[in-house]
Amino acid sequence: MFKNMILISAAVVGEFERGKLKFFLVKNGEGSDWELPKLSVRKTESSVRAVIRMMGEQAGMRVRILDEAARFTTSQQVNGKAVTQKVFYYAVIHRIDSGESIGFYESAWFDYSKAYKKLSLKREKESLSSTNRILKDWWKRRKIRRKKAAAESEV
Repeated sequence: MFKNMILISAAVVGEFERGKLKFFLVKNGEGSDWELPKLSVRKTESSVRAVIRMMGEQAGMRVRILDEAARFTTSQQVNGKAVTQKVFYYAVIHRIDSGESIGFYESAWFDYSKAYKKLSLKREKESLSSTNRILKDWWKRRKIRRKKAAAESEV
């Protein structure tokens, strides 16, 4: 916590599997709802670094952050005091698995429509929608770059 402020980083992780986009959701306990993975940012780290650390340590993934998908500010009561909570959602592409997912009660990959239905918070749904657009745009640009590189190598 930074002087009456809690900084939270969240990862909206997507991967393309056979050209189809899937999203990573987690449950943090028995009976809990599906949600996007998130954690409190340590005092000495950036919100971006926190997402990379979380996905490596808890999800066993190596990821690449593409862009900020959304940010929200809310107010929470902690020990009777009003505390500002800032949440940064990052559009993340899953690169490779580097180990076992051990930091979440349950985790799974879902296509966009199923992931959207499973999320209960409006801000998480908005972040998922934003990331869906960011990742699809990234995928198109990547395909164009690869075609261009292949054409140039033939010359």
